[in-house]
Amino acid sequence: MSRKMTKYSTQFKTKIVLEVLKEEKTLNEIASEYNIIPKNIQNWKKIFLENAEVAMEPAKAVKEYKDEINTLNKKVDEYAKKVGQLTLEKDWAVGKLKSLDSNNKQEIVEFEHKLSINKQCKLLSLNRSNLYYIPKLNKTKQTIKKEIVNIFEEIPCYGYLKVHQELLDRGHSICINTVREYRKQLGLKAVLAVRPPNTSWANKQHPKYSYKLKGIDIIRANQVWSTDITYIKIKGGMVYMAAIIDWYSKAILSWKISNTMDTDLVMGVLNEALSKYGKPEIFNTDQGSQYTSYIHTQTLKDRDIVISMDSKGRATDNICIERFWRSAKVEKIYLNEYFKVSDLKNDVKDYMEFYNYRRFHESLNYKKPMNVYWDSIKINDENYTKLDENVA
Repeated sequence: MSRKMTKYSTQFKTKIVLEVLKEEKTLNEIASEYNIIPKNIQNWKKIFLENAEVAMEPAKAVKEYKDEINTLNKKVDEYAKKVGQLTLEKDWAVGKLKSLDSNNKQEIVEFEHKLSINKQCKLLSLNRSNLYYIPKLNKTKQTIKKEIVNIFEEIPCYGYLKVHQELLDRGHSICINTVREYRKQLGLKAVLAVRPPNTSWANKQHPKYSYKLKGIDIIRANQVWSTDITYIKIKGGMVYMAAIIDWYSKAILSWKISNTMDTDLVMGVLNEALSKYGKPEIFNTDQGSQYTSYIHTQTLKDRDIVISMDSKGRATDNICIERFWRSAKVEKIYLNEYFKVSDLKNDVKDYMEFYNYRRFHESLNYKKPMNVYWDSIKINDENYTKLDENVA
């Protein structure tokens, strides 16, 4: 039968220790008298003597305990901050890991780690069965994705709509939504840059002409041409670029870059366009002094070309060329830094070839400007030939 342990009060222990300290009786006599194990009395005496200083100087003891408590509290605060920081970092890391797709999560799991596979999968919100699933390789999907990457590297300014057209043009059969999803998976976005447009200065002495394009239907090539000058900043200064666009086809018929903005610049592009593509019925410009100059306006009049000019402060009147400037700049010019005029000219030449012959245009139902231009010219020539034959 087990003996129940006797519990002694602090007062009783103190009484026994004081009797021991009197040294009037032996330890065994005291133990026998009170029916206590001698070893217990020895332990009580030891504890009593070790803490006697507390009884003599309680304030000092309290101070020491308070200091110790303060020290411990500071350590607790430090540990709490560290735990809080670690908890915050852990929650952030786990949140980021959970946002990964299944394939990336599977790559993170380590089979030989202190953390069990179940624990790792739980932290990643990953179904454990996914670790042992071997997906079938979709070769068609991989081919399309590779082609999308190639198009992005060749033409980074294309969004998913034009990438879709390019894929169709290259012989791939795929829907628009799939192209958009694949680009999203690949992390591809159109690379564009935007800067504010600039305008040219008018000359009050030069005659102005009214705007002739309001309400007119543009139905064929060479019906309306328009032109404008824009500024391009390069290392060491500014250069100027002029171009002529056919409103119907959106094709650029001529362009030129110069370090001066004068009549030589605008006459250069005008004469080149007239020599290569005949003449338009209407020629639209802004009210800049280069376009209102005698030599420019007289050249148009000599060829019976109707002169049209934007209203003051209305850049949208010449919207076709303005949109072209934006495309050229955000898709090519502003993406590069030019140190020489020759480098800029080479880049613009490449872009013009791309824009006219390879770039899809939304307003043309994703056709290419020069294809639309020559198709329209061909149809008009055939109509004129039939008209002449009927008259004859």
